[in-house]
Amino acid sequence: MKDSYVFEYINENEFKKLERSLKKYNMLAYKKLYFEYYPKLKEGNFIGELVSTNSNQGSKTYELKLPTDIMFSKVHGDIKLIYLVYETEKIVMLDKIMPVDILSEGHQQELVTYKGVMVSKEHSEKDLFKINLLNMIEK
Repeated sequence: MKDSYVFEYINENEFKKLERSLKKYNMLAYKKLYFEYYPKLKEGNFIGELVSTNSNQGSKTYELKLPTDIMFSKVHGDIKLIYLVYETEKIVMLDKIMPVDILSEGHQQELVTYKGVMVSKEHSEKDLFKINLLNMIEK
């Protein structure tokens, strides 16, 4: 068996909060991440888009798009896992899950949904406007 990669975190507490919020509000993305993508990363199969390389640190930064509802991604943006790979040390450094603002807000307080999409308490008018606009465009 070949050596597997080890997960480490840039900020473990913040990452775990985002992960729990993802589990609560988007179970499909969480299941794919936990049961399909994490094992692939541990095997050394780096999936997603290579965003940048840092030859000084010997790292590569990847962006992995997670499955989500079309309406959610139009209102809040795509759900993405940002991670760095240090191949010489066999480390996968988990950075963050995007969009950070809505996921961290969802961790802090219960979010309401409108027509099946999470609505931010900070930007509720903006989110409601986007959802209504997208629904009018679809009709």
